[in-house]
This record gives sequence, structure tokens and C-alpha cells, in this order.
Amino acid sequence: MKEMEWFIKAAEPFKGMEITVVSETIPTHEYESKTLTKAFEEITGIKVTHDLIQEGDVIEKLQTQMQSGTNVFDAYINDSDLIGTHFRYGHAIPLSDFMAGEGKDVTLPTLDVEDFIGKSFTTGPDGKLYQLPAQQFANLYWFRYDWFQREDFKKKFKEIYGYDLGVPVNWSAYEDIAEFFSEHVKEIDGKAVYGHMDYGKKAPDLGWRFTDAWLSMAVAGDKGLPNGKPVDEWGIRVDGCRPVGASIERGGATNGPAAKYALRKYMEWLRKYAPPGALGMDFYQSLPSLAKGNVAQQIFWYTAFTAAMVKPGPTVNEDGTPKWRMAPSPHGPYWEEGMKLGYQDAGSWTILKSTPEKRRKAAWLYAQFTVSKTVSLKKTHVGLTPIRESDIWHESFTERSPKLGGLVEFYRSPARVQWTPTGTNVPDYPKLAQLWWQNIGEAVSGEVTVDTAMDNLAREQDRVLQRLQRAGVQGECGPKLNKKDGDAWLKKPGSPKAKLANEKPKGQTVSYDELIKKWAAAKRN
Repeated sequence: MKEMEWFIKAAEPFKGMEITVVSETIPTHEYESKTLTKAFEEITGIKVTHDLIQEGDVIEKLQTQMQSGTNVFDAYINDSDLIGTHFRYGHAIPLSDFMAGEGKDVTLPTLDVEDFIGKSFTTGPDGKLYQLPAQQFANLYWFRYDWFQREDFKKKFKEIYGYDLGVPVNWSAYEDIAEFFSEHVKEIDGKAVYGHMDYGKKAPDLGWRFTDAWLSMAVAGDKGLPNGKPVDEWGIRVDGCRPVGASIERGGATNGPAAKYALRKYMEWLRKYAPPGALGMDFYQSLPSLAKGNVAQQIFWYTAFTAAMVKPGPTVNEDGTPKWRMAPSPHGPYWEEGMKLGYQDAGSWTILKSTPEKRRKAAWLYAQFTVSKTVSLKKTHVGLTPIRESDIWHESFTERSPKLGGLVEFYRSPARVQWTPTGTNVPDYPKLAQLWWQNIGEAVSGEVTVDTAMDNLAREQDRVLQRLQRAGVQGECGPKLNKKDGDAWLKKPGSPKAKLANEKPKGQTVSYDELIKKWAAAKRN
């Protein structure tokens, strides 16, 4: 009641205003758009239009506002992947400055920024908070726990591969399991089954499929959390905070052996082990298809789809418990201890300087309302995209955890810090991200080879960095390219790494039940 009373009082100067905000379309944001806007208007008298569009369109609108200086939306929920863009260009308001300065009168005293589990993702190298997470979801391994428990499958798998069927620790085991279900099991209860699921349509989300840490799982970057330094998972090298190159010849790793291995495996598995039609699907079409119940595992599954996967259907038991589980993603042969293991999306509130002061204050009130402690717990139960430590450890999630397939255990475990968004090495996310889907799409469609696609991508990223360097608009953290040095960087320690003689070591698995016991034993930090 104290929080709501504060909102009523703080909103008085803005009563009767109409503001517009935008986000991508996922269940969490649908709840904000349909339910929380109404509640907020009833409490404050501020009418909010919360538009829902595809992620690529959100970035396009944001880019338009940054380039034109015209106010398109009063606030954006955009990925923390843009942190490198926001802190370099200076178009976004550093929220830490805003909360202490001009926005102090509209900053919730009980906001409790320290309670946000993703605050490190939205903090720039200058130590300032540029964005505030509104939802978070990780990219984990998904599998049919019920099938993996079957004694006949366990016996047959061990006979063929020489080790236990379980959660794959490395890509070799993932590949063996994909082959096992697609080529040896083939069907269950008269229904064709497949060992892998993915998507391959040439569209912007094919780019995120890779920039969302696929190369780091392979592994292209260096050690370090939340992101590898000096080379990150995009393959971009920095010197201090300055990007200095993406290609091998400039010390980057976008076209290194690990990156090329990652693309090769993605294409191979999609063609050999995924259901018919997967090659032509996009992100939005592919993920809900697991609910059909004909796929054994998926290496690259976003927990944002948990809410859809717990609904009654072929993959849920009659008592509401899932037939599937989520677990840590397996890593490729180039991975070493101390590296990130996967991607975590942190869709975060962002306010641009081009938004008039009164409008941004009203929008900031709505943004805080959607993440306030009064609202956050219920919102987390609806969308299952947790942002607060206090929500994750709430007793209601202890009670609900058996029906969420490992989500609660993952977010309570110390392992979660190894799943992080794109870091600060990427100086212009909108410009660089669009290069990925175009080049990777050409390889997937067979227009060019894997080597050519990644060499082209690295070269084009270097060109964008070079243009930013010439423009000189990003200050002391703007790009300054290294001189070309052939493949000399491959002989140095760290990333980029030279090609391994054996890219398929023996498969390694762990028991899911043992893994969960370890997670459950982890104490609250």
C-alpha cells in the first residue's frame, strides 16, 4: 500500500497525460500491455499505450529516434545487448544520474536496484546504470526427461556410444543423442521423433540465433564474466574499452576456427536431425513447436517459452508436472573453465534524451510500476522471466518449482552467472547485428561456404568499426582498428584459437537428478 500511495502522489503532476512505450511480443510484455497499463492508469491517471512488436522492429524504432532526435516512443524495453551502443553514443539517459538528479522526485524509494539480478548487464564500463531490466530469460538446454529415463533407451544408447544417456556436457554428446533419437529410436508410440530442433529462415532472428552466445558456446571468445575479455562472443576484440577488430588478422575471432566450427555444426544438425520444415522456420515459429511432443532435445531453448510449455498438452503430465526439463547448455571443444556458457536476454527499460522531460518522467513512473516489488512477483509468475532475487527465492516459487522443469533451480543456482547477454565490446548493435543474419543466411541457403560466410562477416564488421572510427562520434571508447597481421594472432594465447586437431572429443553426460541436487544445495547469496 505504501508503494501504491507513493505512485498516486508522484503522478499528480502528470495526471491526464497519455504516453507510449514499446517492447517485443512475449507473454511478460503482453501482461504489461494488457493488464498493468490499466492498473497503472487507475492508480495514477496516466494513460499508457504499450505497443507490442517484433524485436527487430523495436531496434529499428530505437535507431530512428536516436538518429533523428524525434521522439518516437517515450520509453523502450530493449535488450541490454545494446549497452555498448548506449554508453558510447550518449543518446540514452544514464538512469543512475537521472535517479539522483532530475528524476529524483519520480524515483520510487523502494525500487531497490540491488535486488535486480541483471544490473551488471545494464551497467556501462563507466559504472553507470543505463537500463533497468523488465524481464530476463536464459538460453538453456531442453530435453524430454521421460524419454531419457526409459531403461530400454538407456541400455541401447550405452551399447552404441559407450557412455550413459544423460544431460550432455559437451557438443559431442549432444550430437550423439541427436543421432540416437533420429536414427536409432526413430519413433515412439507410432509417432516419428527427432533428436534436435532449431530454425533456419533468413530473417533478423537468424542473426540473434548466433549473436545470442552461440559462438561463445562453441567457443570463440576469451575467459571472463559477464563477457570474455579482450575478445567477446561476437569475436570483437577491445583494447581497454576501444573495439580494435573482429577479423583474425586484426586480433578478432568472428572468422576463427571456433566460429566456423559453430556455424558448421548448426547447419549439420539442422539438416540431419531436426523435423521437416525447421529450415524454413523463424524464432517465433520454432520454439512453440516443441509442445507437439516429437523432439527429444534442443540445445538452444529460451526459457521465455516456459509459460507456453507448462500448459496442458503432449509434453505435460496429467498432474501438471512437465515431461521435459531444462539444464545447462553443453559447450563446444574450444570451451575452457572460466568462460560464459550461454546467453541471457535482459529486456530493459531505456529512456532516450530526445524524449521531452515531462514525458520521460511519466514513462519512468510506468517503467518502475512494472518492476516494483508490489507488481514484480505476480508478473514473474505470469511470464516466468525473473528479474528480482527476492522473487526467485519467494516461497510461492518453492511451491511451484516441480511444475517448472528446473527453471527455479537454475535461477537459484550459482550457475546462472555463466549465462550473460551481449557485452560492451559491441559499439553499435543495430548496425552490426544486421550483418549476421545476412551472412549466415547465405551459408544456410547454400549460396556460400561456411568459411566464406564467416570471413565476409568478419570483414564487414571491421568495415563498420572503421566507419565509426572515421566518424569519431563515440569518444575515447570508440573503435580504433588494429593493423592487419595475417594469422599471427592464432599463435598467441587466448582467443582467437588455432583449429583443434580433434573437434569431436568423446561425449560426456551428467545425471540430471544429480545436477539438480547440486543446484538445490546452493545457498542464497
